[in-house]
Amino acid sequence: MQVGTRGSSLAMVQTKNIITSLSKITDEEININVIKTTGDKIKDSQLYNMDVKGIFTKELDRAVLEEEVDFAVHSLKDLPSELNDELEIVAVPPRESPHDVLVSPYKWDELPEGATLGTSSLRREAFCRYHQKNVDIQPIRGNIDTRIKKIISGEYQATLMAEAGLRRLGLSEHIQQRFPLDYITPAAGQGALAVVARNDSRKKDILKALNHKDSYQEIMAEKKVLEVLGVGCQWPLGVCARAQGDELELQTILLTKEGELISKHSMRGPINQAEDIGLEIARRMGEDC
Repeated sequence: MQVGTRGSSLAMVQTKNIITSLSKITDEEININVIKTTGDKIKDSQLYNMDVKGIFTKELDRAVLEEEVDFAVHSLKDLPSELNDELEIVAVPPRESPHDVLVSPYKWDELPEGATLGTSSLRREAFCRYHQKNVDIQPIRGNIDTRIKKIISGEYQATLMAEAGLRRLGLSEHIQQRFPLDYITPAAGQGALAVVARNDSRKKDILKALNHKDSYQEIMAEKKVLEVLGVGCQWPLGVCARAQGDELELQTILLTKEGELISKHSMRGPINQAEDIGLEIARRMGEDC
C-alpha cells in the first residue's frame, strides 16, 4: 500500500502514526510517498492573502485520484469543505486536542505592551484584537520548529499554535498557556486527521477500521458549518464540536478582521445528528451576517 503525505516533520509523524495503527489491522507493507504541495512551496506570504482552497491538499488529492497512492493523510483543517466527487474521508482517527496555545516566555496577561506576536492566521489575529491585546501582530511562516526557534531567539515575543502539533512532535514543554475553547475557538478540524481515499478503493474496508466515531461526528458538524457558510482561511471563524457521551456540543464564533463580533452561537444535540446541528448553527450564523 502507498500513502501520500506532505514532507514536514509534523506530517511525517502523523503519517507514521497512521501506519503504526494500520500495522495492527493488516500485514500489508505500507510505503510513504512524500508529495510537495503548493502551500509548502510558498514561504513569504500570509495564507489569507492567497487563494488558499486546497493549498496544502490538492497535489495529494491528485495523487490519490490518479492512483499513485492508495490514500493520503491530511491535517483535517487543511481540507477544503468539499472534496472531489471521486474522493471521500474514509476515516478520522482519534482526535488530538483542538485547543490553541501560547508559545512565549510570557503569560498571556503579562505580554508587554507592543510585544511582537507572530501569526499567519487571520482567525488568531482577529482573536487578539477581539480580546483587545495591545500587541504588534506580524506574519510568521515556517514549520513548528522554525516558529519555536523564532520565539526562543527573541525575534518574536509570542505566537499562537495548535496544541495538537506540539504534542504530536513531543514539544509540549514549549507551551506557556492553553486557551479555553470559548476564549480562542479553533479552526474547524483542528487537532484531527483525515484519511482520504478514492470512493472505489479496494483498501477502504481496511482504512475504515481507523475511524473514531466521536471524532468523526465532531468533524462532520464542523465541516457542515464551513460548507454552508462558504468561508475558509479568509474569514476569522472559530468552529469546535465536542462529543459528550451521546450528545454533541457545537460552538461557533465569526469575527471581522478587526476583531469585532459578527456572530456567536452554541448548540447541543444527539451526536448522531451532528450534521443537522452544524446545518442549524450555520443557518443562525447566516442570519447574523
